[in-house]
Amino acid sequence: MKGVLHFEKNGKLSPRFVGSFEIIERIGVVAYRFTLPPSLSAVHNVFHVSMLRKYVTDPSHVVDYESLEIDENLSYIEQPVEILAREVKMLRNRGIALVKVLGRNHQVEEAIWEREDDMRACYPKLFED
Repeated sequence: MKGVLHFEKNGKLSPRFVGSFEIIERIGVVAYRFTLPPSLSAVHNVFHVSMLRKYVTDPSHVVDYESLEIDENLSYIEQPVEILAREVKMLRNRGIALVKVLGRNHQVEEAIWEREDDMRACYPKLFED
């Protein structure tokens, strides 16, 4: 990686900025020390102000952890609640049926498109009506 640390994903899908962290202290005029989570233990915790961005609070960024059923490996299974829309995507001469699915812990703006046949196989209760 030659001095460049990519967070979680590689290439153009890697996030430009990571997290919002608590400032421990100001070091000099242009540097700050932060509290970083254990997953970022390989990263030095002092940053120059040119690498920082102000966090603007947004209610959609808050996740209610009490309603999540988290496994031992700190993951959870996403449960679809309802189908919001249907669409047929044409690829050359073949159509693929898609459905817009709303997850249990997500808002309507965060609904994602999934293949209808995959969703029918995994979650037949969504298609009963």
